[in-house]
Amino acid sequence: MLPGRTDHVVVIGAGLAGLSAALHLAGAGREVTVLEAAAVPGGRVRRERMGAYTVDTGATVLTMPELVEEALAAVGASLDLDLVPLDPAYRAHFADGSTIHVHTAAEAMAEEVRRVAGPREAAGYLRLRAWLTELYRVQRDRFIGANLDSPFDLLSPELARLAALGGFGRLGPAVARYLSDERLRRLFTFQSLYAGVAPSRALAAYAVIAYMDTVAGVYFPRGSTGGRAGGVGAVAERMAEAAGRAGVRFRYSTSAAWLERVGSRVRAVRTTGGERVPCDAVVVTADLPAAYGLLGVSPWRPLRVRYSPSAVVLHTGVTRSWDALAHHTISFGAAWERTFDEVTRRGSLMGDPSLLITRPTATDPGMAPAGGQQVSVLAPVPNLRTGPIDWPRIGPIYRDELLRVLERRGLSGFSDAVEVERLITPADWAAAGLAEGTPFSVAHTFTQTGPFRPRNLVPGVDNVVLAGCGTTPGVGIPPVLVSGRLAALRVTGSNGVGAAGRRRSVSGL
Repeated sequence: MLPGRTDHVVVIGAGLAGLSAALHLAGAGREVTVLEAAAVPGGRVRRERMGAYTVDTGATVLTMPELVEEALAAVGASLDLDLVPLDPAYRAHFADGSTIHVHTAAEAMAEEVRRVAGPREAAGYLRLRAWLTELYRVQRDRFIGANLDSPFDLLSPELARLAALGGFGRLGPAVARYLSDERLRRLFTFQSLYAGVAPSRALAAYAVIAYMDTVAGVYFPRGSTGGRAGGVGAVAERMAEAAGRAGVRFRYSTSAAWLERVGSRVRAVRTTGGERVPCDAVVVTADLPAAYGLLGVSPWRPLRVRYSPSAVVLHTGVTRSWDALAHHTISFGAAWERTFDEVTRRGSLMGDPSLLITRPTATDPGMAPAGGQQVSVLAPVPNLRTGPIDWPRIGPIYRDELLRVLERRGLSGFSDAVEVERLITPADWAAAGLAEGTPFSVAHTFTQTGPFRPRNLVPGVDNVVLAGCGTTPGVGIPPVLVSGRLAALRVTGSNGVGAAGRRRSVSGL
């Protein structure tokens, strides 16, 4: 628990981390003010209008929604959205022309694996699923859901169990112990790119991301018949509404400029508009360099912080549909190891890209006008440090190349069907304040994992806590929600919803 008074807490940022922190703090009886630079909540999961289309501008894969419910329960609220479990969670297309549907139900996926790869691979999948489940169970409380202040915090029976499960080996070889089919191996390891590391080099412990996708399930908030729009951004809006009803004050279009510090304590947040907002404690959810910049500090680390690869995202509104597109479609190129090397080491664009294509209108047609579809294409690319690409010049050229790739892979007529579009490149992420132009923040290398990840406490400052994907536990919607709870725990010394809240947390993550 932070020393001194913590009655009034200012949260900087109304993304999922800030909203989670605000809800847990309000549930613990704190007075909370949230400052948000944008005009709406959501941060990297904001919804925006693009002509007549509704677009999720950030994350589109929602897993572990019970963590959202946990944060809302801190103030006696519930999500109250039509959460649709996606089946399949993904549809995967491969360069050899084959297609695999990724189901989260064990028997349905085993049957799909049996169809495409035979009974031996189906049995291997079931063993892999059991391993993923146990890996998650061992990590969820001690390694993911707890504040870690030193490597000694890991010393526990869970650490020995994680080692026995092979969690400190490499992800690619670990999955290969269960599956020999190259296509299936890709489906259970591609998620490591979101953690910033190629499967061949990622810790096997990060297979928990595959657990969240392929076992726990992927969901989508569908709009209501009463006119409430859907999309992942609706989750953030619902959390902000519940926090507001619980007494949290939101100040939108208000940016923090610096933190007024006297000795080791921050006394107020100064805004870019010249306002002084007094406080007893602060939760900062900005990306790490921006957070440290507000404080005027630069914590020492023995190694330079490494950031994850970035992404180019092309949001489109199109006037037709294609049978090949599910809600989430992964289009794999023939290249694999080379692709990761290009993005993480060479700093070049993928020569044979693997793409995540999201069509939310498959589940919620209300996100597009009649006869239209909203389709977003995500292509991993190097961050600006690894690949200092001139994106204002290259961006439009790469956009045209992505459309050519889509058409070569079966989406004929895609270019002509585009009615409205928006291209997001690493230059745009950098302009939004994200370090090295990546929305995936600090990579999950071994030296940036667990207690070695940048801590959510700032040395020399008594009453500031960090939250978000740059600090513990890491990248992705579930870890970011947990980071907000962990930040609130630092402030209050409790989980904000008492012992019952802790029990919910343990069952959820």
